[in-house]
Amino acid sequence: TTEMTNQEEAEMQVSELELLSSMFPYEEEFAVTDQLALAELKHYAENESAEVPSSKVQFILNVKAEVPNASVVEFSMACALPFKYPAVPPEITVRSSLLSRSQQIHLNSDLKTYLTQNCGGEPCMLSARQWVKDYAAAYIDKELSSPSVTAAGAAQAEVTTFTRLWIYSHHIYNKQKRKNIIDWAKELSLSGFCMPGKPGVVCVEGLQSSCEEFWSRVRRLTWKRILIRHREDVSLEGGGHAEIQSQRKFSTLEEKCFDAHGARGNHMDLGQLYHFLEEKGCADIFQMYFGVEGH
Repeated sequence: TTEMTNQEEAEMQVSELELLSSMFPYEEEFAVTDQLALAELKHYAENESAEVPSSKVQFILNVKAEVPNASVVEFSMACALPFKYPAVPPEITVRSSLLSRSQQIHLNSDLKTYLTQNCGGEPCMLSARQWVKDYAAAYIDKELSSPSVTAAGAAQAEVTTFTRLWIYSHHIYNKQKRKNIIDWAKELSLSGFCMPGKPGVVCVEGLQSSCEEFWSRVRRLTWKRILIRHREDVSLEGGGHAEIQSQRKFSTLEEKCFDAHGARGNHMDLGQLYHFLEEKGCADIFQMYFGVEGH
């Protein structure tokens, strides 16, 4: 009978997602970030597939809340529904540019407690959203006063963030820019790679502050178009040298040329780029860059 309950859970998830999309029709309020997972879930719920979906449905709910001084703050809820939801609580991370790191941890920990206590067996995304709307703004001004929180805050200060930035440029030909990219990465102890040509791809990884410094320098150069296509942040407790090294997928920062061809010898072989990313365990990034599945 577990199959049956799995299916019931899938059906409840689908109907809750449909409810959310009818209540919040605009993408800036509610957006499913993994359409494939949603399609698999529907397929399974409609009994057209015995195969349990391969990934959780993930979506973003944005909530505007008023803070006491009458301004409006936007909170973003990154949500994922585990397969057993609603028998188990949803996974939700709330973020806002106005929350400090410790405030964000405090807020998410309280939300998790609320979900654990109130959301077993019943769909609860709306009540979770309401909780964020009602209470999240209060965390922005929460000074860490109580001793237990201060201790946690002090420990929190030890957390180091490891960051990986995936930068996309319309093209990278200029020799001076290419030299800057390599020199700055070395100076800031960043690893990764730079693929010159058209398009230009740069990946840097290392301490969050170093990645941000690298990005602020690179973006000041003149570009036809340059942007961060994807960003990964990992919090490291302690954050010693060994922990940082263990997160790296690249050993140094080097320039990678994949079989340049084309009139100016500048068009890279994207198939080779895909295989290179695959070797490094980053194949999913290919789709973020080029909007297609690599081969």
